[in-house]
Amino acid sequence: MKIIFLFLDGVGIGEPTSQNPFLLAKTPFLDSLLHGQKLRKGIHPFQNEMVSVYELDARVGVQGVPQSATGQAMLLTGTNIPQQLGYHYGPKPNAAIAGYLTNGNLFRTLRERQYRISYLNAFPPIYFENIASGRRLYSAIPLAAVSAGIKLNSLEDLVAGHALSADFTSEGWHTHLGFHNVPILSPMQAGQRIAEIAQGFDLTFFECWMTDYAGHHQNMAEAIRLLELIDHVLEGIATNWNLSEGMLWVTSDHGNIEDLSHRRHTLNPVPLLLIGSHTTRKELPAFRSLLDIHPALLRLLPTKG
Repeated sequence: MKIIFLFLDGVGIGEPTSQNPFLLAKTPFLDSLLHGQKLRKGIHPFQNEMVSVYELDARVGVQGVPQSATGQAMLLTGTNIPQQLGYHYGPKPNAAIAGYLTNGNLFRTLRERQYRISYLNAFPPIYFENIASGRRLYSAIPLAAVSAGIKLNSLEDLVAGHALSADFTSEGWHTHLGFHNVPILSPMQAGQRIAEIAQGFDLTFFECWMTDYAGHHQNMAEAIRLLELIDHVLEGIATNWNLSEGMLWVTSDHGNIEDLSHRRHTLNPVPLLLIGSHTTRKELPAFRSLLDIHPALLRLLPTKG
C-alpha cells in the first residue's frame, strides 16, 4: 500500500453561503468525484466507487477555536493534545506540543517499521538560516519530520525535481524569492510530479499552507484561485497514480478558508477525502475526528514481519 497524503492548512467544511469559495470555484475534478456536489456541510457520509468523504471534528471536546499546532500534532500523533493541555494552540508548537511531536509521531513510527517516507516540501535557503539562528521556529509538520530523521528538502532538491514548493507550481520562488532557475510547473504537472515521486515511497506527505493564508486575508479571489489550482493538482495526481494499489488522502487541521465572512479560524469540521480502492476504504473504521487519522494510517502500514 502506497499513500499520498495532501495536507491543506485551514480548510473546513462550511455552510452553503456566498462567503464559501468552495461553492464559487470551478472544480470539475472534485465535482466529478462527488457526483456533481460541492464540498459543503451535509455531504457526509458520502461513499462511491472512487472516494469516501468524512466531516472530522477538529474541536475534540475542548473549548475554544482549533489552531494549527495542536491540530497538526493530533494528526501526527493520534493523541488528544488539546484535551491534555486544556487548550488549542498555534500557529507554532510551544514546548509542550513539541514534546508530543518529538517523542513519537507518524513519521518516526513508520520509519521504525522500515517504511520509506517522503516529506515533499522544499524550503528556501533563508528558512534554514532563520531556523539555525533561532529567528524562526519549526511548525508542527517539519518539526515532526526532522525529529524522525527526515532531511528537509532544499532549493537544490526543488531544482532537481525531487521536491515541490508549497504553492505547487514554484511561481512564488520566482516572484517572491527571486530563484529564476527553479522550473515552473502547471498545476497538472505538479500533480504528476507528486505521483511520480510517490512511486518510490510508502508514504508521501505534502503540506500546503496557502489555503490558511487566504482565509486569514479574507481574499475571495485568491481563495477561488487556490481551490481551482488544487483541483487541477488532484486531477494530476489521480491521472498518474494507481488508485487500485495506492490511496490519496486529503485533509486539514481546522477551518478557515470556507468562511470568508471573517479573518479567524472557524469551528467547522474539516474534510477527509479518501480516494482509492473501495475494497481498502471499506476495511477502515469510520472517521469522526482528527484523532482517527493516525491509527488508520498505522493500520494500513502495519509492522512488517
